[in-house]
Amino acid sequence: PGDDFRRVDWNAYGRFEKLFLKLFMEEREAPVTIFLDVSKSMDWGEPNKSIASRRLAAALAYISLTNFDRVSMACVDEDIQQMCKDVRGKNFFHRITDILENVRYTGESNLQRAVESCRLNPGRGITVLISDFFSRGSFHELLKYLAYKKQAVYICHILSPQEIRPAVSESVRLVDSETGETVDITVTPALLNAYGKALDKFRGQIEESCMKWGAYYFGFSSEMAVEEMVKEVAEH
Repeated sequence: PGDDFRRVDWNAYGRFEKLFLKLFMEEREAPVTIFLDVSKSMDWGEPNKSIASRRLAAALAYISLTNFDRVSMACVDEDIQQMCKDVRGKNFFHRITDILENVRYTGESNLQRAVESCRLNPGRGITVLISDFFSRGSFHELLKYLAYKKQAVYICHILSPQEIRPAVSESVRLVDSETGETVDITVTPALLNAYGKALDKFRGQIEESCMKWGAYYFGFSSEMAVEEMVKEVAEH
């Protein structure tokens, strides 16, 4: 009694012969946290993964700001190297670009430790991870932690074309860009085939963990246009 007749759901009344009122949920700003991997392995490839990943981070941050969300940007390797928190409004987008334009790629990667050391905003939110995921720590436990923190998680997995389709031949020395470790190999068709299978397994394990914990997975090449990457993420 006393409710506005315009809020009565007459379709539901026709089916159930009971009165139901249409209720509306007020939209609230969502805290968005973008973690950008700035470990040494990200500064590699042609096109360089560092450029592709920063463009993607900037685009997603700008879109979130235009939607009146609160945006935090964290550049991480083993720890949080730089961070700006709770940016609001596109007029303050320069705080994001100031960080992205002065990134240094120097350390090793441990995304689990870096993300877990960040104090996320309480309540539900959105977390975006942009990385090649050549990282120490447990990716499975990282997703478990973010699920516990009530985060909608978007995993943006960026690899260079050279990592996806290696164009190497004969005998070469591979040098780990983060640890400096070396491996001497002789490239054969069988070895390249084994590498392809190992890469598929690596990506598959990440995607499988994402499915288990309800995260969205996106596999990107650094040669993709940022518009294509953003479109894929935005569709989810």
